[in-house]
Amino acid sequence: MNFIVWNANPELFSMGFLQLRWYGLLFAFGFIISQQILYYMHKKEGKPLQDVDTLTVFMVIATIIGARLGHVLFYEPEKYLANPVEILMINKGGLASHGAAVGILIAIWVYSRYSITFKGIKMKVEKIRRKNQSYMQVLDRLVVLIAMTAVLIRIGNFANSEIEGKPTGTPNGVFFARTVTDRLISPQTPIKQIEYAKVDSIVLQSDIQPIKLLVEFKRGYEEGQIRYYIENTLSSILSSDKYIAKYISHNGDMPIKYNVVEDQGTWNAIIETGAIIRYPTQLVEAAGYLVVFLILLFIWFKYKEKTPEGRLFGLFLILLFGLRFIFEFIKENQVDFESTLPINMGQILSIPLIITGIIIVIRSYGSAAKISD
Repeated sequence: MNFIVWNANPELFSMGFLQLRWYGLLFAFGFIISQQILYYMHKKEGKPLQDVDTLTVFMVIATIIGARLGHVLFYEPEKYLANPVEILMINKGGLASHGAAVGILIAIWVYSRYSITFKGIKMKVEKIRRKNQSYMQVLDRLVVLIAMTAVLIRIGNFANSEIEGKPTGTPNGVFFARTVTDRLISPQTPIKQIEYAKVDSIVLQSDIQPIKLLVEFKRGYEEGQIRYYIENTLSSILSSDKYIAKYISHNGDMPIKYNVVEDQGTWNAIIETGAIIRYPTQLVEAAGYLVVFLILLFIWFKYKEKTPEGRLFGLFLILLFGLRFIFEFIKENQVDFESTLPINMGQILSIPLIITGIIIVIRSYGSAAKISD
C-alpha cells in the first residue's frame, strides 16, 4: 500500500507520575552525542577539554529556555501570558527552534566572555578571554552539533505524532492515527483498544483513503449498548471533534458503516471510515538536517582550527533555515493565526536568520583573504 499507518505510543514507559517519552530520550541523546563530538573537536584543535563540560551546560540551558520562550512569545503569547504557570509545563509541548537559536546566541556570547563558577550557593562571575575560542569560533563548532541534534529532535517529533505535514493530495504519505486513538480511549468511553487496517483498494489522486478501525470494547457492555454508542456517540465524535477531523474524514450525515462480533464475552467492531494522508514532514526535515550536518562536518574536517571565522555558522543559518523555510510549505500551521498570514511564522522568523547567514559567509571570505595575504 502507498501510505503508512503511524500509531506509535510516544511514551517509552510510564510508572505513575514518572514518564519517559521517545522525544525526551532523543533530545537528551542529541546532547550526549554532541558532547562527545565536541570533545573530539577540542582534542584535535588543542583546546581545553574541561571547557566542553561548561559549554554543554550552557547549551542545554539555552536550548530549553530559548525554545520554550520562543514558542510562548512567537506563537501563543496570549495563552501563556494569561496563565504564566503553563510556561513551565514543557512536558505538554511547545518548543520553537527559532527561540532556541536566540537562546544559544546569547549563551555563547556569555560563555566566550565570562567564567561562571559556584561555591556553595554563591555564584562567582569573572570576565575572561578564552584562547582560540572567540564568539564566532565557538559558534562555528557548535552549529555542527546543533544540526545533528536537530535530526534527532525531528525524529522525536515523528515519534510524538506532532508537527505533521499537510494532506498530500495523493495516496502516498502517512496516516497519523495517534491523536484519534488518544481522543477515543479514556476512562469515560467504552473503548479499550483501537487498531487500524488498510483496505485493499486505494483512491487515486486523493489524500483521503479508506481505513478500518478495529475497536475492542471493555467488558460489561451488551450488543445493544455497543451499537447505540457506535451509531450515535462515536459517529458524532468522528465527524465533529476538531482534533480528530485533522486525521479522519467522516460524514456525520451518512450512516456509519460497521460490524460487531462477540469474542469470549468481549465485543469487537470493524468500523469503516476515511483516513487523511499527510506529509511526514518531521522525517523530511530530519533528512534535510542530516545533509546540513554532513556538509558542516566535512568542512570542519578539511580546515579544523584554520576554518575561517563565521564560515560554518553562516552556512548553518543559510542551509538549515533555508530548508526550514521550504519545508514550511508542506507543514501544517502550528497555531490558528498563521492561516491569516501570507507565509507562516516559521518562515517569517527564518528570513532574517538566512539574511544574517549570507552576510556572515561573505564576511568570512573577506577575513580568509586577509589572512592569506
